[in-house]
Amino acid sequence: MVRFSIIIPTYNEEKYIKKTLESIKKQDYKDVEVIVADSNSKDKTLAIARKAYKGVKIHVEKRRGVPLACNKSAKIAKGDILLFIDADTSITGTLLKAYDDAFKESGVVAATGPIVPLEKTSKKISMGFKVISVYLVKFFIKIGQPSTISSNLAISRKAYLKIGGFDESLATFYDWDISNRLSKTGKIVFVNSAIAKTSVRRVEKWGMFKYFTYHLGNNIRYHLYHTAKNDYEPIR
Repeated sequence: MVRFSIIIPTYNEEKYIKKTLESIKKQDYKDVEVIVADSNSKDKTLAIARKAYKGVKIHVEKRRGVPLACNKSAKIAKGDILLFIDADTSITGTLLKAYDDAFKESGVVAATGPIVPLEKTSKKISMGFKVISVYLVKFFIKIGQPSTISSNLAISRKAYLKIGGFDESLATFYDWDISNRLSKTGKIVFVNSAIAKTSVRRVEKWGMFKYFTYHLGNNIRYHLYHTAKNDYEPIR
């Protein structure tokens, strides 16, 4: 068994997947396996992945849906810790070591860290990322209602399987939903040094105001009514 299984959900990500996999190869920590959880891509995503990362495991799920693809890939994962990142996300060189240390603390079942823009962008968008991925995530963890983001989310494999993984009925909020369920089994921690860089493409397409209000509104809706929006338009 390895320490980390890095699971990357993909669908037509030929423009980004190589950079994502290259960021994993640059890690100081090497006890990892990589699984591409693909939703039947129609472009060169899988060919590029096989070439970019020797030994990458590929699971193709013909039915669309990130929760479904991740759950199927988790079943073949060998790692003690499952790290979920997006296909347009690069991880910093010490991220795995930071998470490894975090999970050595007694009772920790999940951990997350800051998400910053991958590309050069405006100060407004950079601050928006910080508010959403740092301040709000820390706040909700502190009040016992954790809302993590799956582009940088590490989960104990044992705890993940115990609660049944992601809720496959959710088109959005599945990452925040799983963190709420995980919090009933142990501690979720925020690791400041576990930094991931993700694409700003959706934010730039929507605008920061729409992006912020959509996710904040979805958070409130989930906590009040236990339902989530299903109108998250494809960006790819």
